[in-house]
Amino acid sequence: MAFEVIPAIDVADGALARMTPRGSVPIDAFGGDPRTAAESFVLAGARWIHLVDLDLAHSGDPQNLDVVRAVADLGARVQASGGVTSGSHVEALLGAGATRVVLGSAAFGSRGETEQLLSELGGSLVVGIEADGPRIVPRGRDAPALPLWDTLRWLADLDVRRFLFTEVGRVGELAGPDLDGVWALATHTGRPVIASGGIRGLDDLTALAGLGPAVEGAVVGRALHDGDLDLAAAISAFG
Repeated sequence: MAFEVIPAIDVADGALARMTPRGSVPIDAFGGDPRTAAESFVLAGARWIHLVDLDLAHSGDPQNLDVVRAVADLGARVQASGGVTSGSHVEALLGAGATRVVLGSAAFGSRGETEQLLSELGGSLVVGIEADGPRIVPRGRDAPALPLWDTLRWLADLDVRRFLFTEVGRVGELAGPDLDGVWALATHTGRPVIASGGIRGLDDLTALAGLGPAVEGAVVGRALHDGDLDLAAAISAFG
């Protein structure tokens, strides 16, 4: 399977946005319209769109389901995210047209519910690992930090089909991906991994793809919206 370059769309109040330490702020790319952004990405050859509901991440309620529907209608598969912690979140996003949903790290505080979700809906879920060194630090709503490797040992016995690894300190910073963290997760779990956070351009994508077939793709956000990465060229490079 070819290494997948997955463009990201972050949405707040129905418009394109970016998360900052001060909260979500609107961005001007694509006129601020998430559907226009997604359409551009699909025309460039994207087969997946990573769509983050920033309102869900902070309020606990899916508030951009219409955007999920609009993007799904374009023909690309939607990987929906944004602090998903419950079965009702997953059902709402799948019902709106998402193909798979990222289960956020904040869900790990309720191990029983996480185990049930993975047992019932494992094929539709990606398990999000939001890492900060040796800890998992869920973003969005207040949730306690967790020990990374102890948590991964627990997850190893569950029906995890793939992980989304995000080094939280690199998100939106264009500082390069955490190659060591991605490699370690893929090697020690034996599960497919999608990388996220810090990706600046084609060199970073090439480095991630070079970690081996278990690293099946990467989510790219700011580099696309700022015009630093040509999505069509990146997709073609790994096609």
